[in-house]
Amino acid sequence: MMRTRPLKVALLGCGVVGSEVARIMTTHADDLTARIGAPVELAGVAVRRPDRVREGIAPELVTTDATALVKRGDIDVVVEVIGGIEPARGLITTAFEHGASVVSANKALLAQDGAALHAAAEEHGRDLYYEAAVAGAIPLIRPLRESLAGDKINRVMGIVNGTTNFILDKMDSTGAGYQEALDEATALGYAEADPTADVEGFDAAAKAAILAAIAFHTRVRLDDVYREGMTEVTAADFASAKEMGCTIKLLAICERAEDGASVTARVHPAMIPLSHPLASVRGAYNAVFVESDAAGQLMFYGPGAGGSPTASAVLGDLVAVCRNRLSGTTGPGESAYAALPVSPMGDVVTRYHISLDVADKPGVLAQVATVFAEHGVSIDTVRQSGKDGEASLVVVTHRASDAALTGTVEALRKLDTVRGVASIMRVEGE
Repeated sequence: MMRTRPLKVALLGCGVVGSEVARIMTTHADDLTARIGAPVELAGVAVRRPDRVREGIAPELVTTDATALVKRGDIDVVVEVIGGIEPARGLITTAFEHGASVVSANKALLAQDGAALHAAAEEHGRDLYYEAAVAGAIPLIRPLRESLAGDKINRVMGIVNGTTNFILDKMDSTGAGYQEALDEATALGYAEADPTADVEGFDAAAKAAILAAIAFHTRVRLDDVYREGMTEVTAADFASAKEMGCTIKLLAICERAEDGASVTARVHPAMIPLSHPLASVRGAYNAVFVESDAAGQLMFYGPGAGGSPTASAVLGDLVAVCRNRLSGTTGPGESAYAALPVSPMGDVVTRYHISLDVADKPGVLAQVATVFAEHGVSIDTVRQSGKDGEASLVVVTHRASDAALTGTVEALRKLDTVRGVASIMRVEGE
C-alpha cells in the first residue's frame, strides 16, 4: 500500500552534485515514489550563497542555516554533498541526533572519521550510506558489503580518480609530458585549478581507506594508507613500460596478507601489463578489480566523477534509505569485527622496475647485481645500454618487500659507478 505522507529530504550543498540530486528528485518524482512506496519531498536546501539562481528549486527552500535545517525534527533523510571535514561532521551527527538518516558523498570525512559516524548512526538507530564517496556512479560499496558479504575478499585494486587516469592515459597515448597532459585536463574541466588532491593521491587514498575497511571488516583510516603521487612520472617511464608490455596507472591497492593476519592499503603509480583489464581503462573513467575466494575476479567500471554520475549513486542510496525508513529497519552498518592490523608499506611485497644511470665500463653490472643479492632481492631481467662513458641500466625484480628494495636502492646510491637512480616504479597486476 502506497503511503501518501511524503518522506522529507534535506539537501546540504547545491553545487555540481547537489543541483543534480535536486533536479533528478524533481524530474523523476513519480518513479521515485513508485520505487520507494511513498513520495519524497525536498524540504530544504542549505547553501553558502543564497542569492545565486538555482533552476528548479523554490527560493523559499533555500537557507544558509544548515544546522537549523537538520535540527527541524521532521526531516527523514539528510543528503550531505558539501564535502570537507567541518561543518559536515557536525551536521551529520546533529542529523542523527534529531532523527534523520544520512546519505553522504564525503570521502575525506568517511576516511578520517568513518568509525565515529557509524557509531553515531547506530546509537540513534539511523542509516549512514555513502556509495557516491568512492567511485561516482559505479556500484561498488553495496556489492562489497552486501553482495559479497558471504565471501572472503583478498584484494581490491583500482583506478579511483578520473583526473589522474585522464592525465596518464594522455601521456601514454600521445607521448605528452606530465605538465602538458595536466594542462589539457584543466582546460577540459577534468582537473581543478589546484589539482593537488588528485595528482598527489590524497583523493585516491581516502577512497582506499573506505574500500579496505569494508572489504576486510577492519577499521582503516586515511593515516593508515601509504600515498605516493604521480607528478614524477615521465614520458621515459612510459617508454620503459611499453618495452615491458605495460602501461602506467595511479592505483589504489588494498590487500590481505597471504597468511591472512594483516592488511595493507596504498596508493601509487604502477606499471601494469596491457593484458590486465585495468590497463584498458581510458580517459577519465574509473574501474575497480576485486579478487575473492568464491567469486573469483570481478571488475566494476564506469564514470567515477561528475554531477550526474555522482548524483546517480546518491539517489540510489536515497531510495534504499527511504525504503528502510518505511519498513522501520536500517541497512548494514560498520563491520569491523576482524580488527586486522594494518601493516606498514615496508612489508608490502611486489615487483619493481628500477632505472639507473651508471658508468659505461666493465664490472658495473656485476656490482649492481651483488648489491641486489646482498639485500635478498632477486633480479628477473636486466637491460643495459650506453655510450661515451655513460649508460643506463634497467632492472626488473622478482617479488620483494618494499623495505628490502629501499635498502637496495640506498646501497646502490653509494656505488661510485652509479650516477643516479632515474626512476623506481612498482609492477602490479601479474
